[in-house]
Amino acid sequence: MTIKPLLCAILASSLLTACASTGIPKNKVNNDPIVYSEPDLTAPFYALNPFDYNLPPVFELELKKAAAQPVQKLEVTDPKDPNKKLILDTNKLIVPTVNNSQRAMKYAVLAGQNEIDITNIDDFLQMVEGKARHYPPRFTDRQERKGFESKLKEVSAELDALASNENVSFDILVRAFKASVLGRNLDLGSIYTTKSLKYAQQILKINQEDAEANFWFGFSLSEGGGQKEATPYIDKALKAGVQEAYLVSANNFIALSQKKNAVQTLKNYKVKYPEEAEVADRLIAEIEKQGRYNVWQVINSPSQS
Repeated sequence: MTIKPLLCAILASSLLTACASTGIPKNKVNNDPIVYSEPDLTAPFYALNPFDYNLPPVFELELKKAAAQPVQKLEVTDPKDPNKKLILDTNKLIVPTVNNSQRAMKYAVLAGQNEIDITNIDDFLQMVEGKARHYPPRFTDRQERKGFESKLKEVSAELDALASNENVSFDILVRAFKASVLGRNLDLGSIYTTKSLKYAQQILKINQEDAEANFWFGFSLSEGGGQKEATPYIDKALKAGVQEAYLVSANNFIALSQKKNAVQTLKNYKVKYPEEAEVADRLIAEIEKQGRYNVWQVINSPSQS
């Protein structure tokens, strides 16, 4: 995963600091390699596939499609050593950077002109999404959050540069938009809110019916205080079959003080997704007793049984 090198760097820095403070004699030479165990990432809070909780993450589904496609091996010069060659034999996720108004994922070993290998970016955005798709973000490890924040700034800046092109592709805009929403949720600065609104307007100008764009724009508007403005986008996501849009809709109704509509939405959710009955019932009970009204806070709290 793309975040792991970042975590390694954090751990290595911490380890070196610790070694410096232990008072190792200067004349002592220790040639033993430094060995440490890299911690696993903590579990995501949100389902990694908001379209359907029973399916693997969208990123993993794309990787499976890439692996299933024929591989056209390619020999290239090793960027670290011009005298060596590398054989590329694994399909990556490639999207156009310009001149395309629709989603246009393809699978190849190397990106061509006006294309980008989006594999690592998609991998990373998915991991951040699992912690910070909604506000406030959910982290149990402080260092992990710092790592995500640092890497997200880099990824967002890279996507911003690509999105500045006058003929930027739909694929780049969607990712620049998501990165900006995640940056806002991680409290990285008001500029991320401004960017997310700009990208959303560009996206919906190109394609008003895109399910993912409507879902993300709907909940980001709602969680930013624009509940009335969010409603039509959330409704489109619901009609497009985005599972998590039911929870977003209920949360939006709660913020609008429309508790009956919120409860009905959750009842509909339970009918369509019976495996989510326990979650829906907890939320309905919380609404009816006039307790905490934020859906994501209720889900994050321990179950009272």
